[in-house]
Amino acid sequence: MSALLDGIARKALFTFDPEVAHGLSIAALKSGLVPGCRNDTDPRLAVELAGLEFPNPLGMAAGYDKNAEVAGPLARLGFGFVEVGTVTPRPQDGNPKPRIFRLPGDRAVINRLGFNNRGHEAARVNLSTGARSGVLGVNIGANKDAEDRIGDYVAGIGAFAKVADYFTVNVSSPNTPGLRNLQSRVALAELLGRVLSERAARAPGTPVFLKIAPDLSDADLDDIAEECLSHPLDGLIVSNTTLSRAGLTETRASSESGGLSGRPLFSRSTIVLAKMRQRLGAAMPLIGVGGIDSAETAAEKIRAGADLVQLYTGFIYGGPMLPSRILSGLSRICDDEQIARIGELRDSRTAHYASLPSGA
Repeated sequence: MSALLDGIARKALFTFDPEVAHGLSIAALKSGLVPGCRNDTDPRLAVELAGLEFPNPLGMAAGYDKNAEVAGPLARLGFGFVEVGTVTPRPQDGNPKPRIFRLPGDRAVINRLGFNNRGHEAARVNLSTGARSGVLGVNIGANKDAEDRIGDYVAGIGAFAKVADYFTVNVSSPNTPGLRNLQSRVALAELLGRVLSERAARAPGTPVFLKIAPDLSDADLDDIAEECLSHPLDGLIVSNTTLSRAGLTETRASSESGGLSGRPLFSRSTIVLAKMRQRLGAAMPLIGVGGIDSAETAAEKIRAGADLVQLYTGFIYGGPMLPSRILSGLSRICDDEQIARIGELRDSRTAHYASLPSGA
């Protein structure tokens, strides 16, 4: 019955404009209309990473809960961790509407939101006053018109030092002009240096992850890996949305500008993940994002080199029962593979994916 109601609710939401539907889903979670799912904790799914204990490897990616309004309700759906944001120091409206486009035939979304959010103060108040559970990440970014964009990231560390279990430095969005330039080696060195210095001063011990784009050459990956290894960075998140339209079968909205997410991103992001695993070695924590909408796609990210995984677009099409279904499926994979920990799958297909060309 819950699956039937889930399907009905999802069909009803799809009658609305995507951004309106998103707002309604946030409101439903805040009001308690979306009940939590029963998830009998499977100890085989637990992951210890960067000094944090995750009850399972499945997280909600940044972008869904931009203003940190529903971290608690999302955790009750079964997510082992929730990443809120992207949050910028000052509120900003983002890009003009319409700016979200569904591609149902490809189980994909194109967005050009542009870091729309209510700013540090609003998110901090929500996190300080709202009930929460599980591991909480805060994804920090820069205002579009910032004179010192790196300074905006530094400000994010201080703003959420008392509430974040980890930080994500997001330099990978394609929807803020020039933001991805911070992935270049010289800029990245300054960014990591200043952010990690602020972490040491304001939030010592709190892990900091870097989130990168999937649209990077092998030479770009080499530079990023070297900078990651030369700083006390705690991990990498691979990846954000892509500017590529490769693999799309639905053409109705495919010409819209913005970042593409969902199933078509799976291969591209997984190849970059595997290549970074090879470059960074076994010890560096990696979080895999892009195209996850089932237990098998989650497990395949882990096989490619991920310690943890995140989804967002899969949630749009899969509904609030999706986390529970994925966790049940991961438990079955542990049964089938006869493994004591889901992490035993890690790196079993890294070499395969890393051998494929970037952008495949």
